Amino acid sequence: MTEERVTRTVDDHGNTHTTHTVSHSDANGGGGAKWAFLIILVIALAVGAYFVTQTSNAEIARDNAIGDAATQVGEAAGQVGDAAQDAANNVGEATAETADQVSGE
Repeated sequence: MTEERVTRTVDDHGNTHTTHTVSHSDANGGGGAKWAFLIILVIALAVGAYFVTQTSNAEIARDNAIGDAATQVGEAAGQVGDAAQDAANNVGEATAETADQVSGE
């Protein structure tokens, strides 16, 4: 849309001054730039979503690894406890045998 404005002014001495102003406003202007911006925005959002999902997957893998390690530590602690119990039983049996030998049975 083109708009033309003519302004005429008369000063105190009777001189007339005319100003012509022409303005062009294109409502559909910049269409290519708008599309380029939208395409860049969509690509940026897609890349951002990809990195968010990758970060989430890495956190899940880390949490699973920590859980597995805790399970293995628990199992190892159980094995140590069983070994200690077996050792205590063996010491108890050995002590009983030694006591029996000392007492002459």
